[in-house]
Amino acid sequence: MIPRDKLDALVHRFSELEELLCQQDILSDSQRYTELARERADLSDIVKIYKEICSTEARLEEDRAALKDPELRELVEAEIPELEAQLEELSSAIRLALLPKDPNDDRNLILEIRSGTGGEEAALFAADLMRMYLRYAETQRWQVEMLAQSEASAGGIKEAVFLIKGDKVFSQLRFESGVHRVQRVPATETQGRIHTSTATVAVLPEAEEVDIHIRDEDLEISIAASGGPGGQGVNTTNSAVQLLHKPTGLIVKCQDERSQIKNKARAMKVLRSRLLEREQRAQDEAISAERKGMVGGGERAEKIRTYNYPQSRVTDHRLQLTLHNLTEIMGGDLKQLIDAARSSYQAALLQEYSERDQDR
Repeated sequence: MIPRDKLDALVHRFSELEELLCQQDILSDSQRYTELARERADLSDIVKIYKEICSTEARLEEDRAALKDPELRELVEAEIPELEAQLEELSSAIRLALLPKDPNDDRNLILEIRSGTGGEEAALFAADLMRMYLRYAETQRWQVEMLAQSEASAGGIKEAVFLIKGDKVFSQLRFESGVHRVQRVPATETQGRIHTSTATVAVLPEAEEVDIHIRDEDLEISIAASGGPGGQGVNTTNSAVQLLHKPTGLIVKCQDERSQIKNKARAMKVLRSRLLEREQRAQDEAISAERKGMVGGGERAEKIRTYNYPQSRVTDHRLQLTLHNLTEIMGGDLKQLIDAARSSYQAALLQEYSERDQDR
C-alpha cells in the first residue's frame, strides 16, 4: 500500500500550488507560472483519486459498522462488495498515476516515415501511413509542420518527416516506432496475388538547443539544387541543405523550402531530435534493460503491426491484438491501438515497480 504520509504531502503541495498560482508576482512571471501550472496539472489526477479513495474508505467503514444494525444489514451487505471493488480500482489507478513520468511525454515530436522493402508498393504504403497519421493529428487538433519529403512514383513517398505539436503528443504516438507491414494486392498486379511490403516509422521527441549542443566543427554542410518530381520552382534554386554530423555519421537533408536558411533550420531540428533519441537510448541501455519487452523495445527494425487488406484486419504483434476495421484505422482512427499500447506499457511498469517493492 502507498504510504499515506506521501499522499498527504502531495495533497498539501497541490493546495500550496493553487495558492501560489494566484499570487501577483507569480502571475507576472510567465516562466515560473508555467512551471507551477504544469506541476499542479501533474498532481491533479493523483489528488482527485486520493480524495475518492478517502471518501470510499469512509463509506466502507460506515457500512461495516452498520452491519450490526438489523434494519440496515441487508442494504449494506449488498453495498460493501461494490465499495470494495471500487476501492481496488482506485488503488490501481493511483499506483498508475504515481508512476515516474517519462520526461519526453510532454514534448512535441518528430515523425519520420520511410518506405521499406517492396519497391513501388512500399512507397505507396508509406504514403498511406503518412495520411493515416496526419488524419489522426487532425482529429486531435495538433499542429503539423512538414520538415522534409521525398516523393516516389505513382503517388508514393520514399520519406516524409514532420514536426507535430500538441498536448502530450509524444506520449500518445511513442509506441508507433517500428516496422509496419502491409499485405494486399497492388493495383499493378494482374494475377491478383497478395504482396507483402513494409514501411518504417520513427517517433522522436523534439529536441531543443539546450538539450543537444552541436558544435560547428562537427558539421559538414552541403548545398545543392533541390531535387524532386514535377519541375517545381523549388528545384530551380540552390536551397537544398544536407547536414553530416561527423561524430555519428548521421545525415539529414531538407529541400522543401525555397530558402536555404529555412531548410538548414529544419535540418538542424531533425538532427537534434535524432541525436537526443540516440543519447537517451544509450543511457537507457547503460542503466538497465528494464523496458525491454514493454510493448516491444521500440526498435525501428522490429515488426510491430500488419495491415491485411483482403481480410480488413490490423494486427499489433506486440499486444496480440487484432482489429477488423482496417478502413477506419487507415482513415486515422488510431485510438484503440494507441490506448492498448499505452495500457500495456503502464501495466508492465506497474508490475515492475510492484516486484521492486516486494524485493525491498
